Amino acid sequence: MTANNTHPTPEGGQPNADEIAKVQAAVAGLAREVEGMRRAMRQVATATELARLAEVVTQLSETTATAGRRAPQADPVPSWLVLPTALADATAVLRDLRLWLGDVYLRYADAARGLPECWLWHPEVVEELVWLMYAWLAAYRDDDASVRAASDWHDRLRPGVVRRISDYAGTCSLELHLPGRATGAPEVPVADAVDAIAAWWTQHRDQPGPEPTNDQMVAAASATAVPGRRQPPTR
Repeated sequence: MTANNTHPTPEGGQPNADEIAKVQAAVAGLAREVEGMRRAMRQVATATELARLAEVVTQLSETTATAGRRAPQADPVPSWLVLPTALADATAVLRDLRLWLGDVYLRYADAARGLPECWLWHPEVVEELVWLMYAWLAAYRDDDASVRAASDWHDRLRPGVVRRISDYAGTCSLELHLPGRATGAPEVPVADAVDAIAAWWTQHRDQPGPEPTNDQMVAAASATAVPGRRQPPTR
């Protein structure tokens, strides 16, 4: 019999050259797979970072755009009713308003008819005209002026002010502001009832409110009987 020169590796013995080569090839393959996985993980992380960066850029753009839109409103509209007592501030507001009334507001026939001759004596009328002037400036002069804003000024804002001025002082005149006929700053009715109402509302609102006192009833009757006081229009 011919002897077989290929001997199997005894259990626990050393592997032969072929088996070593196979193991080395398998290890090399695993190494390539691990490296590929590491590269893939790096790419995933980079994509996530890019997505987050894009989100931040988008938010920053929106914030910048919003800030740009708010910029024209950085200076608030002055309120005549709570204007600081500095004479220069009040004079500047009225001078600007006087020019704007002649250039714009009184060009409309209904506005000219409805503006009483004593309009300067009515703080509520001045208040309405001041904010309407600023609304006109925003619609026609601001950087973000638009046709839509101008349309809203014509269609809704201006007619509303004209209507309210007519309600406030449509039947008034300079004569009614002479001494003895003019009224001063309005008084808050029954202001002394504030504490009693607060206590009732916070502690006993499920019960009827406190009864008006005799002094409050007398004050209310006197207020409605003041000569020259304008009564609200009836509709």
